Amino acid sequence: MLLAIDCGNTNTVFSIWDGEKFLCTLRTSTHHARTADAYFTWYSTLVKHYGIEADITDVIIASTVPRVVFNLRVFADRFFGCRPLVVGKPDCELPVAPRVDEGTIPGPDRLANAAGAFDRHGGNVVVVDFGTATNFDVVAADGAYVGGVIAPGVNLSLEALHQGAAALPHIDVTRPEKVIGTNTVGCIQSGVYWGYSGLIEGLIDRIKAEYGMPMKVIGTGGLAPLFDQADVGFDAIEDDLTMHGLTVIHRYNKDTGSA
Repeated sequence: MLLAIDCGNTNTVFSIWDGEKFLCTLRTSTHHARTADAYFTWYSTLVKHYGIEADITDVIIASTVPRVVFNLRVFADRFFGCRPLVVGKPDCELPVAPRVDEGTIPGPDRLANAAGAFDRHGGNVVVVDFGTATNFDVVAADGAYVGGVIAPGVNLSLEALHQGAAALPHIDVTRPEKVIGTNTVGCIQSGVYWGYSGLIEGLIDRIKAEYGMPMKVIGTGGLAPLFDQADVGFDAIEDDLTMHGLTVIHRYNKDTGSA
């Protein structure tokens, strides 16, 4: 069994893969100081709670927070007796190498998205990933990650608005019934929701125009279903795309003898 770990700036996700399906997905906040023992206490408690029998043999990690990787490595070695694959490190090979400017190191989550999208949809794909940042990942015809766009995340923008303007409240992201708000909360909700909808739709159109050929657009991340309601141009919504990409990368390394 494979334990796939995706560590982002805000949340860390653990998913158990039995070779055919994900048995469960566990989510916790990201803390760089969390020890291997603390990870295991949290993980084992939830696995027991859900009644899952998981004999983990392999671990793969994608982390956009370098400081947590050491403790996750210790966690894998101490409690599962394995050396984890870490996406972006030299010993973790990719099915297709990214094609970006020399010296550029794409985020591990973006590489996982590319692998997952290509495995499910083939090439010529844009992945819109809603996280701390909103990433647009472009996947070429052969499955290579070839670049994209990074925009501030929706919740990050809301937090900045709340902190920068003392009179404005902190609100939840939701789809307002109308564009013209008639109170402060309604105005902010409209600005965030319809503003981001315009950003997403506009960037998708510009990416397609620059790419020069038809492309599928896949939404992933917690807010993807909400913005799909705005008809921004998603062909599919997949909440497990990054984790699926990690299973693809792990399988490739197993097949090539790298892992």
